[in-house]
Amino acid sequence: MSDPRTDLATAGARLAALGLSPGSSGNLSVRVDDRVLITPTGADLAEVDPDGLSVLGLDGTHLDGPRPSKEFPLHSAFYRRDPATRAVVHLHARNATAVSCLPPWSARSALPPLTPYFVMRVGQAPLVPYAPPGDPDQAEVLARMPFPFRAALLQNHGPVLAGPTMARAVDASVELEEVSALLLSLRERTPRLLTPEEAGALAETYGSPWGER
Repeated sequence: MSDPRTDLATAGARLAALGLSPGSSGNLSVRVDDRVLITPTGADLAEVDPDGLSVLGLDGTHLDGPRPSKEFPLHSAFYRRDPATRAVVHLHARNATAVSCLPPWSARSALPPLTPYFVMRVGQAPLVPYAPPGDPDQAEVLARMPFPFRAALLQNHGPVLAGPTMARAVDASVELEEVSALLLSLRERTPRLLTPEEAGALAETYGSPWGER
């Protein structure tokens, strides 16, 4: 059985190596029973110490370890939304952050269904209205959105994604950055999108959240 602390540190190193967490930006967490292990404030994802994580309760109460990332309310919101969530990734990845500064494609997804892998691995990703980093009210908005999703873009800020495992959350983060780059490269053109039937069939097959515009 894998160790969740090691999994988190490994994920941080991979995301940093891919250039998705510039400087000391970004934060990761994993849920273990009724506890959340999260990167400390100011942590460099390239050098996460598995034994130096902050420990929180599901309600965000700081239980042990160093001071947690100020973004912990976002992580708590995803864990409250879906008991199956076991990992949350928040990044300042360049292309996804750029898309977060643009008008959303729809009320349910900032990005359209450009590729099958976006629908399969990410699904609809709503744009959450701007708030200062760490704002608990923004996290509450995310927690109460009345439709399913496992990823969101924080307006003028960046992506946050959840998954049943850290590996799945990381893969979704990479896919979201890739489709964001594709969208930006097509800004002067009108791309062909997957049809509602095509996107719906993929979502049903792969169990990803996707709905009507």
